[in-house]
Amino acid sequence: MNMATGKAPPVIHWFRQDLRLADNPALEQAAMSGAVLPLYILDEAAAGASAMGAASRVWLHQSLQQLDASLGGGLHLLQGDACTQLLRLCQQHGIARVYWNRSYEPWRRQQDQQIEKALTACGVQVITANAQLLWEPWQTLKRDGTPYRVFTPFYRNACQIGVMPPRPAPALTLARCETPHPSLTDLALLPAHPWARDRLASWQPGEAGAQTRLEHFAVREIHDYRQGRDFPSHAKVSRLSPHLHFGELSPRQIWHRVQQEGDTADIEHFQRELAWREFSYALLYHFPTLPTKNLQPGFDTLGWQTHAHSLACWQRGQTGYPLVDAAMRELWTTGYMHNRMRMVAGSFLVKNLLLDWRLGAAWFWDCLFDADLANNSASWQWVAGCGADAAPFFRIFNPVLQGKKFDPDGRYTRRFVPELAHLPARYLFAPWTAPEHVLDKAGISLGDNYPLPIVDLQQSRERALMAFKVREQNRALPQS
Repeated sequence: MNMATGKAPPVIHWFRQDLRLADNPALEQAAMSGAVLPLYILDEAAAGASAMGAASRVWLHQSLQQLDASLGGGLHLLQGDACTQLLRLCQQHGIARVYWNRSYEPWRRQQDQQIEKALTACGVQVITANAQLLWEPWQTLKRDGTPYRVFTPFYRNACQIGVMPPRPAPALTLARCETPHPSLTDLALLPAHPWARDRLASWQPGEAGAQTRLEHFAVREIHDYRQGRDFPSHAKVSRLSPHLHFGELSPRQIWHRVQQEGDTADIEHFQRELAWREFSYALLYHFPTLPTKNLQPGFDTLGWQTHAHSLACWQRGQTGYPLVDAAMRELWTTGYMHNRMRMVAGSFLVKNLLLDWRLGAAWFWDCLFDADLANNSASWQWVAGCGADAAPFFRIFNPVLQGKKFDPDGRYTRRFVPELAHLPARYLFAPWTAPEHVLDKAGISLGDNYPLPIVDLQQSRERALMAFKVREQNRALPQS
């Protein structure tokens, strides 16, 4: 046995989206079985189209670095086909048990089934647990056994199940494998360009950073969450989503920690948002084509536009609509976007530009630190009107009115669109309405140092509603 410690073969805990020690059920069970070899395998080929975007790779690098430190440098890294790597490791070192926490993405579920079958055939026992969700997707079905497609009854049903309390980190006896293996640098998760460092400036990846962020939110920010969360310049959102996605923090830890702050409308509202995440995971589990196909097939006939220039303007934050541009630049410069801004930017892409929601989902997937297949897919389908419990297609966010209502002093917009920093507030969200002398004084030349609007709001709204009307008419036609 080529292991540095332990007389008997160790067990493996395979880390995936559970990059933490506390409230990690599979790790806890592994620790009770003897010495544990902590393992992470970077298997990007298996993910296919769901492979991590650039921002996620940057976060993963930092998170693995922190996890390795918390394990005293004992995290064993491998790269390549996960099934092949696990089989080889078990056979080389006589390992008889492998533990992991369940994942719910379609490709991971398929991979898990294949790996469990292969390991079992070789006499290796597989033990799995739930570390990622408050409620398993099969726990939250309707009485007739079908999944919910509307959030409120889903939430009511789930709350009757309750939420298990989180568990502390287990006492671990670590096994170290002396077989040569890749280093974190060898995984090449970091890009060559320097924007990654800038993006991480306001974040602290890893379990310790996640706990610090949760405590700060619970003590200082949650008490005005219900109203404050709508204002992007206010520090009233949790910013826990990347920590949740990578499993540096469990939803159970979050649920019970905020509950300690009392029984208030703000806390209940935040817990509902956690439940929306659960709803998204249930949808992905029961409708595995959610990332690629309209949940409502009637939208398959909607006449999406194909306009590369409009898409590029949206991606770069150069649409001529300051609130949309601020949101898209926040995404690019910070790896994050405020939730209301996601709705505004998403609505603009799908309805004002009439571009396919999947184009927006792909851009978010590459740019967001919290890129999560369930949340990303369900949220984009919600904005587009084609998903479960979706916003009606005729609900089209007006970025001018949204700016005036939710960024009234312009602090958020001016931060990310500094070209408009000196424009008076009354013109900030519609600079094309400002008199020439006002623009000159603010140093703005529309079409030069800030773009003119790429579409007209009213005309594009009417075009979107017409496309929806045609879709409804086509759906009503008899099928040949």
